Amino acid sequence: MAGASPKAEEGKKKARIEIIPLIDVIFFLLATFVLFTLSLNKIASLPVDLPVAAPPGPPNPNDTTVYLQVSDQGNVYWKQGAQSTAELITIGEIRPRLADYKQNLGTNARVLVQGDNGAKFGTAVLALDEVRRANIEQVSVQTTVQPTGR
Repeated sequence: MAGASPKAEEGKKKARIEIIPLIDVIFFLLATFVLFTLSLNKIASLPVDLPVAAPPGPPNPNDTTVYLQVSDQGNVYWKQGAQSTAELITIGEIRPRLADYKQNLGTNARVLVQGDNGAKFGTAVLALDEVRRANIEQVSVQTTVQPTGR
């Protein structure tokens, strides 16, 4: 068609693919898919009745529990019974004291490891290691902060 007129070429339009409406459709499908899959994931849960803490009562005069209190400076205090006063001891004194305590009480031996607000983790672990070496099975770690030496 060497002799075709320029008017005939103007009448032919090239086919184009518009990308913007395609992106809109893909985002719509993606959002629909995400919302649909989120609605399928139902969280299965069980009702749990948590225990309620009782207010602290008066200390038991027959309490034989050993309280190992760790301070922020790495000091350790020994207190036997809730009504006794705390005594400053060294880490090396814990093992013989616990051995005597275990020998006197046998299976009723109980230890509570406490710490103040800035107590070092390493010192508390050393105290727990000494309790383990003394073969005392009833061990607790207090989770509330209280001043040491009391």
